[in-house]
Amino acid sequence: MGGISIWQLLIIALIIVLLFGTKKLRTLGGDLGSAVKGFKKAISDDEAAAAAPAAKKESDNDADFEQKKIADEQKPADQTTTNQKDKEQV
Repeated sequence: MGGISIWQLLIIALIIVLLFGTKKLRTLGGDLGSAVKGFKKAISDDEAAAAAPAAKKESDNDADFEQKKIADEQKPADQTTTNQKDKEQV
């Protein structure tokens, strides 16, 4: 009584087919199927990628940044000032 019967579902399906056509519904179904396949593939790839780093050490999970000394950072600044002094002398 309170639910949708099979006849009501068939009438709704018939109206949808008449509105959109079978060709458009077929392409929509194919697009939906390929989207589901892509989603499943991405999920399985993420699970495989998550399992691989778990075996690594914690130090391997850290970001790789090059450590620079303060003296290294000052060298280019010193070079630019000497280049400016050379230009001024000319």
